[in-house]
Amino acid sequence: MSDQIKHECGIAFIRLLKPLSYYQQKYGTALYGLNKLYLLMEKQHNRGQDGAGIATIKLDMKPGSRYISRYRSMASNAVADIFEYVQNKFVDIQENTPELMQDTEWLKNNVSFIGEVLMGHLRYGTHGKNSIENCHPFLRQNNWMTRNFVIAGNFNMTNVDELLEQLYELGQHPKEKADTVTVLEKIGHFLDDENQELFDEYKKEGHDNVAITQKIAENLNIANILRRSAKTWDGGYSICGMVGNGDSFIMRDPAGIRPAYYYYDDEIVVAASERPALQTAFNIQYKDVKEIDPGHALIIKKNGEVSMEQFREPTERLSCSFERIYFSKGSDVEIYQERKQLGRLLCNQVLKAVDYDLKNTVFSFIPNTAEVAFFGMVDGVNQYVRNHQKDVLVNKKEQLSDTELDELLSMTPRVEKLAVKDVKLRTFITQDADRGEMVAHVYDTTYGIIKNHQDTLVALDDSIVRGTTLKQSIIKIVDRLHPKKIIIVSSAPQIRYPDCYGIDMSRMGQFVAFDAAIQLLTERGMWQVIEDVYSKCKASLFLPKEQIVNHVKEIYKPFTPEEISAKIAQIITPKGTVAAVEVIYQSLENLHSACPKNKGDWYFSGNYPTPGGNKVVNKAFVNWKEGNNQRAY
Repeated sequence: MSDQIKHECGIAFIRLLKPLSYYQQKYGTALYGLNKLYLLMEKQHNRGQDGAGIATIKLDMKPGSRYISRYRSMASNAVADIFEYVQNKFVDIQENTPELMQDTEWLKNNVSFIGEVLMGHLRYGTHGKNSIENCHPFLRQNNWMTRNFVIAGNFNMTNVDELLEQLYELGQHPKEKADTVTVLEKIGHFLDDENQELFDEYKKEGHDNVAITQKIAENLNIANILRRSAKTWDGGYSICGMVGNGDSFIMRDPAGIRPAYYYYDDEIVVAASERPALQTAFNIQYKDVKEIDPGHALIIKKNGEVSMEQFREPTERLSCSFERIYFSKGSDVEIYQERKQLGRLLCNQVLKAVDYDLKNTVFSFIPNTAEVAFFGMVDGVNQYVRNHQKDVLVNKKEQLSDTELDELLSMTPRVEKLAVKDVKLRTFITQDADRGEMVAHVYDTTYGIIKNHQDTLVALDDSIVRGTTLKQSIIKIVDRLHPKKIIIVSSAPQIRYPDCYGIDMSRMGQFVAFDAAIQLLTERGMWQVIEDVYSKCKASLFLPKEQIVNHVKEIYKPFTPEEISAKIAQIITPKGTVAAVEVIYQSLENLHSACPKNKGDWYFSGNYPTPGGNKVVNKAFVNWKEGNNQRAY
């Protein structure tokens, strides 16, 4: 993605099912769990660079002993900073009493973070303050072990106001208006309820308080707590939680919007936001890593029992397609193949745009994240070449001269890397005029490849959000190569609608497709459409979210995708550009064909997977119309 978009948080979870001494004997270290947590987090570094945090729980600690540890960091390399902090706890031991590093019982009783239940989180701050208080895991503390609760997640709720109101009605007074706090307190409330109900039950049976505490720890019904907590949640989420007694869970929203993968055997239970992280950290085969079912929670009891429990009725599966296009690492075998297919499916449009003239066309890609889709596009072009060669040789061989035959057999797409990002360049200047000039040089290019005013340059991007980098940098730079035409190709469809499930795309005005539609309406004297949509959106905000429809679709309805693409090409073309500029987008049909298991396409179609999404998009339009730059949820 040439435009930087913050997105997605990442979760990592490990439950050691054997005593710590087992891992010391088998793997040679009592730090097995911590080492693996570090690997899981580093392998998901792409999912959060605004901060990170870890938390651990020690099982079966004596009263008065610390059993929960947490540390969070906002350092530039937060994961490394966290584990350096943890590692420093062992420096003196390794230097002065190295034999204690083999004594797992002593380490567990005397050193923090040595525990059997471990949680990690990587944060992208999509909204609001970016402070240490906003970093997960969040901790809800209590003197009762089974009322302590730790949470971390990759989620956004669209109905925070509604959830806050419910907490007020329960008599709570949350310290902050944030979905993380409301989720923490909602689960915490029903965790308290469960504790109280069990306490009352066991008290009636005549047990003393010490025995009751133990029985509560053994019999907490985690699935029931989650059912009661999540009943009114509207959003996308993968949430990891740990109770002080050692019970833990990883839950996923009913539409499967946010990703969550897991694996377990007789030694470990592990979960993460991305499958390759689990495969790499634990040397697991692809087929052995499973997805947590939508509307279900993977629950690990303190005694090691593992179950998959439904907490909400699953809806139609609409997992985020942007995970496949851009957000997740392409090292996942399914995602890799899907990205290649996205590139292949663009070939017909691209070949038509260059009039099948491969001799005078250069193919390239812009950000490195588009490379896999580019491979697919080149595969598609090569397939076209083979088909063309076969057709000519079968049907016209006798008509070919030796020169024409040589030219036919040497026919191949011209593939070059032209735009290279200068990772050392930092736009540190604050004045807008100067910053614009600096942004124009974030990318550099390879000279001497393009035939002046003769070649067409086809450049693949994985998605185009704002078009800012294209306009301020990339097109300016490649135009200096003097191509006849520049064709920007997006492996994603036009991004028309905001996200409200955890990605930093919540404002209508930031989408170049929306800007294009508004300009077309204005140019064609259709301003009344904008006013009508505004009135409908404004009125809808007073309805229950279940009754709201996405009125913003009417902004795009008068135009074909090709008309909007043509206007986008005008918008992103810098003043003074000599080459003609064209923009080609992926179609929704091809997106679904390439990513059949992840059909959540609300960014492109406006078809939101939860009722709250329709409320958010209408609110985002109202905010845009009123000049309000706030987020819509």
